[in-house]
Amino acid sequence: MNRTEALRTTRAQGWVMGARRRTAPALRLFCLPYAGGSASAYTQWPDAFPDDVEVCAVELPGRQTRWRDDAFTRVEPLVEALASALAGELGVPYALFGHSMGSLVAFELARELRRRGLGEPRVLFVSGGPAPQLPREQPRIHDGPQALVVERLRSLGGLPEEVYDAPELLELLLPTIRADFAVCETYTYRSGPPLACPVVAFAGAEDREAPPSRVDPWREQTSGGFLKRVLPGGHFFLRSAQAELIGTIRAALGREWKP
Repeated sequence: MNRTEALRTTRAQGWVMGARRRTAPALRLFCLPYAGGSASAYTQWPDAFPDDVEVCAVELPGRQTRWRDDAFTRVEPLVEALASALAGELGVPYALFGHSMGSLVAFELARELRRRGLGEPRVLFVSGGPAPQLPREQPRIHDGPQALVVERLRSLGGLPEEVYDAPELLELLLPTIRADFAVCETYTYRSGPPLACPVVAFAGAEDREAPPSRVDPWREQTSGGFLKRVLPGGHFFLRSAQAELIGTIRAALGREWKP
């Protein structure tokens, strides 16, 4: 099977992209996308990690290989479905990474897996997302006029500029984007015991959506060690500072953490 074929292969009921390895890795790193994003955001990541780390890009419903599936509009059912799908993938240690909306989903997924007795991640990586206990600062737009949604998308920089010049393509993408915005905008934080695993939080130095000051309170969500890294760039430093981001993830996975 060549690389292209492997990327088209899915497992975990379609939630994970890529073929399962013949031999179990030392660790699986599950990567969750941002609002409107897909598993393709992590296409380049497998080559940046050692062979014993398996990068597992998560494909949410409503996009690319799961285009015909309805996108979730609430965190709770999304996390419950994802936790059930991943249960068979957790026979080895795992870590979670999520950017923007993905950071919120990764956090609630870690708590759901803990509730199910499936163990916590070795490390929870949250990127470009404000701490979940903070009140929202951005206005609610998921059910607003299309012009407002498009304006917000442009300000975030999540879509290529040519998409805005293709009205038919934009119309196809907007229902899933609205659903993803709804996941974030309808979220209600429920207090609970802090995670025992370390949390590594990333912020963009010029990110107005989740500035470093709103990322720092993630430290309250762990008793297992906290690290914050501020990287150059705006909200999508995930792309512009990818090498530094991945370097920090690699180092954190090999670190001996102390509370």
